[in-house]
Amino acid sequence: MKGVISTDLSGKVVLVTGGTAGVGRGIAQCFEAAGATIVVCARNAVDDLPAGWSFLSVDVRDGDAAWKMIDDVVSQHGSLDVLVNNAGGSPPADTSTASPRFTERIVALNLLSSIFTSQRANHHMQQSGGGSIVNIGSVVALRPSPTVAAYGAAKAGLLNFTITAGQEWAPKVRVNCVTAGAVRTDKSEMHYGDAQGIARVEATIPMQRMALPDDIGNACVFLASESASYITGANIVLHGGGDRPPFLDAAKK
Repeated sequence: MKGVISTDLSGKVVLVTGGTAGVGRGIAQCFEAAGATIVVCARNAVDDLPAGWSFLSVDVRDGDAAWKMIDDVVSQHGSLDVLVNNAGGSPPADTSTASPRFTERIVALNLLSSIFTSQRANHHMQQSGGGSIVNIGSVVALRPSPTVAAYGAAKAGLLNFTITAGQEWAPKVRVNCVTAGAVRTDKSEMHYGDAQGIARVEATIPMQRMALPDDIGNACVFLASESASYITGANIVLHGGGDRPPFLDAAKK
């Protein structure tokens, strides 16, 4: 037996894409609390990163740029032990009229970017002591998602990429997915309305609240730790119990 669960990641180098704000920043903070060295990337720099964090400016939709970024992390820090592919998102759009350019950019951000970074991270991890890759998915990959069809399709693709790469790259590199439901951040009101709107949404969740960035981050830390050393190609779904089937309420009316 390996004993109690340990989340001591001292000496590990962790890269979180889209790690300057929101969920990504929360994930990075959880890894920092576990003792890891933190690198974050985004297209634009911010001026409020914690002391000790490293920042790289990159558009991860550009495959060549994404590969170079991974090389730069290894060059600057000596290794890359954990990659968290968090960069993503999508504004709503009508499925029937979304432009080809819009769809291409959504798929590139939410699927191709993670494939690019994972490929190059795996290259370096296979040559060293191994590593862990965690992809941040979404419940939209598991159910119909009106107005975010391209996003849902991309996240579904990311889930398949996870289980495939998790098998191909084992045993040295483990690849897993954290599928998130609604997460409360400082931008939640943009998606769910005012405080009352957020409260109404939370009332529909069995756990009676949205996830916090720490909930996602703690799952990522676990998957990167030795306690998860036998887990690869897996999907942890963090949705607070899931959506209530609408037919239950419809049947009462």
